Amino acid sequence: MENTPVITVIDVPLFDGNIPDFFHIFQQIFSEKDKSNKQVSFCDANVLVTSKNNAQLKEILTKKTYLNMPDGMPGVWIGRLKGAKRIDRCYGPDVFEYIIKHTSTNSKIKHFFTGGNKGVAEHLRNLCKRDFGNSNIVGVHCPPFSEISEDEIKDIATLINSKNVDVVWVGISSPKQDIYAHRLSKYLSVHFIFTVGAAFDFFTGKVKQAPIFIQRSGFEWLFRLIMEPKRLWRRYIIVVPSFILYSIKDYFAFILKRLVKSLAAFI
Repeated sequence: MENTPVITVIDVPLFDGNIPDFFHIFQQIFSEKDKSNKQVSFCDANVLVTSKNNAQLKEILTKKTYLNMPDGMPGVWIGRLKGAKRIDRCYGPDVFEYIIKHTSTNSKIKHFFTGGNKGVAEHLRNLCKRDFGNSNIVGVHCPPFSEISEDEIKDIATLINSKNVDVVWVGISSPKQDIYAHRLSKYLSVHFIFTVGAAFDFFTGKVKQAPIFIQRSGFEWLFRLIMEPKRLWRRYIIVVPSFILYSIKDYFAFILKRLVKSLAAFI
């Protein structure tokens, strides 16, 4: 992550900034000629909690990604408590929309969508052209829901590379999408790989998105649970109390460390 400002929340470094701040970094990266496959993951409470018990995801988020975005308000609040100055929610669908809109007039920046059910990525490509004025989505792909072999990963990467792509957008669920993006990154030649979760389904109307005031309140998880109770109840019955517990432990460890440092300086 070089000199990019971050704050650690539940052992995962999160970007200490907002969407315009990130877009400035995005533009700087494109001024570089080399394509270095920078993976950007979006971390809500579910991802942060899952990383505590998923060693592969933890390694990706702490050692492999270029940047982890604060996708949910709870992570933002903890970051602010720990002294982050500019941290704000960098929600996957919002980052997607911002970048697609702000690169619509730059034909040199080419996008590729991989994710969603059959037809979703193609539908999204059409929506981006119609609603955001971006005609630079040069390819789409629907990955299989079954386990993907290394040869299949290579084939997908070959397809993407053949389109001279700059930005890959992955729309699956976490942690599958983070692992999938990391595996792809070993064979790609692109500037960025973004893992934006349900963004594909939100924009194409497959899944209803929470109103802005609910998103900012930190209760988007409850809205999504009401919308999809059968699919999500097991996730949130674990995630919500776990996040609260991990956050309390994380914050008190932060306070203790700062206190010890102050005492050491005084002595």
